[in-house]
Amino acid sequence: MSAPLRHYNFSAGPAVLPESVLEEAGRNLMSLGDTGVGVMEHSHRGKPFVEIIERAEALIRQIANVPDGYSVLFLQGGASLQFAMCPMNFLPDGGTADYLMTGSWSKKAAKEAKLFGNVHTACSSEATNFDRIPSPAETNYSDDPAYVHFTSNNTIFGTQFPTEPTPPGDAPLVCDASSDILSRPVDISKYGLLYAGAQKNLGPSGVTLAILRNDLLERKCREVPAMLDYKTYVEGKSLYNTPPTFGIYVLMLVLEWIEKEGGLTAIAERNEAKATKLYDYLDGSSLFKPTVAKGNGRSLMNVCFVTGDDDTDAAFIKFADERGLKTLKGHRSVGGMRASLYNAFPPAGVDKLIEAMQEFESKHAA
Repeated sequence: MSAPLRHYNFSAGPAVLPESVLEEAGRNLMSLGDTGVGVMEHSHRGKPFVEIIERAEALIRQIANVPDGYSVLFLQGGASLQFAMCPMNFLPDGGTADYLMTGSWSKKAAKEAKLFGNVHTACSSEATNFDRIPSPAETNYSDDPAYVHFTSNNTIFGTQFPTEPTPPGDAPLVCDASSDILSRPVDISKYGLLYAGAQKNLGPSGVTLAILRNDLLERKCREVPAMLDYKTYVEGKSLYNTPPTFGIYVLMLVLEWIEKEGGLTAIAERNEAKATKLYDYLDGSSLFKPTVAKGNGRSLMNVCFVTGDDDTDAAFIKFADERGLKTLKGHRSVGGMRASLYNAFPPAGVDKLIEAMQEFESKHAA
């Protein structure tokens, strides 16, 4: 039996997974190990799955160096549900939360927060179409925010915070890290809540990871339904109801892959090398141009670029697709191209993309 065809997948999410993970998951579909029951068929309360979720939590704590006093939670609903769940729990009536506006997702998060309290825009790059990360000098916090929220990487616009902002006083820092979670070392102790949809760097869609500082549970400001209460998941060890068991299993396999690759330091070095190679080509190209200038917080995860002409962009996307370079079309709100270079994206794919760009440029550059 011949190996299945595998293209280079530049999708922003659901995104590329390590091939070894896909192979291992495939082997366990019919029977998880020697249990005689497929991995998707096991009860979430049975020993085989409990071992999986405990292993996943232990790996996250180890790989991300999660301090004592934090809970690791496996949720559902994606980051979009966290946009509401966070303020529902932690933004009091009449209180204010500060939001750093750096793209579409931070705007959506702020919109949900406004249902529960006041939102203060601490900084924004919207006036220039979110083409940069505002500097600390441009950031003005409110007097006593309930928390400070930011989106660490912006998939649509191709920007990324080089490091986390520093909130005022004892305000907890809340982060939507959906598109750069576990792509580099992060000091978890600086965060009150960090959450991420799994479908970019952690696994398949359907799982949401949250790392919560436990003392925040004491700040819960209103009664909420059990399924929207972080305490429910802390006390139930993410097993209050049936979790996305297959997604958590694949997430565990991805974590094992990260560990085998050398952990977050090695992953970060590889990610930086991939993105740097592509940005270097774009900076020297006479046809293709990155949408984010140097020094403005270029993303290592999502490299956005254009030719300056919509028809030429479309022609290149078709040209690349025919060569096995898939899903390079930029987000519908900004156009152009977007190469997503998440953890599992192979360096060889960047080389193939640059080769295609060079060939296309030789035929189309003025």
